[in-house]
Amino acid sequence: ALWPAAAVEVHTSKEVDAVNGTNLRLKCTFSSSSPISQHLSVTWNFQPEDLSSHEPVFYYLKEPYKLSAGRFKERVTWDGNIERNDVSIIIWNLQPTDNGTFTCQVKNPPDVDGTIGEVRLRVVQKVHFSEIHFLAVAIGSACVLMIIVVTVVIICRHRRKKAQEKRIQVADTEL
Repeated sequence: ALWPAAAVEVHTSKEVDAVNGTNLRLKCTFSSSSPISQHLSVTWNFQPEDLSSHEPVFYYLKEPYKLSAGRFKERVTWDGNIERNDVSIIIWNLQPTDNGTFTCQVKNPPDVDGTIGEVRLRVVQKVHFSEIHFLAVAIGSACVLMIIVVTVVIICRHRRKKAQEKRIQVADTEL
């Protein structure tokens, strides 16, 4: 008889956009058909957009291990909770060179096969509120204010005119 293969399922966001210079939590969760093992390991890797070789980002085996070299040295911290099946990390001070694909792999012996989570990261520049935007908002606000003032003036004149017509009618009926 064939036994069903045990496998770890890994879940991540498929694509994430983040602003240059900010910090980002790369969420990765997993499910396993086996109880959580003391030998559970987590490997995060990175492949730049230019598809050059994979680079290590982070490793976990019983405890988090920091990188001693590479572009992510001193920029990645563990933000997971194994008991909650969460193996997320935080990347600090995002750079345009961080554009690419991050992979999250979980091995939970005897479950060592399974899906590898992939997250495509796009680091975008900060959007500055330009002078043109400010000018457009100022002109738009001034136009709206003028429309409100004109509307109030028209309503006031209309009410005054109706009140005056009523007074004339009352005066005519008294005569």
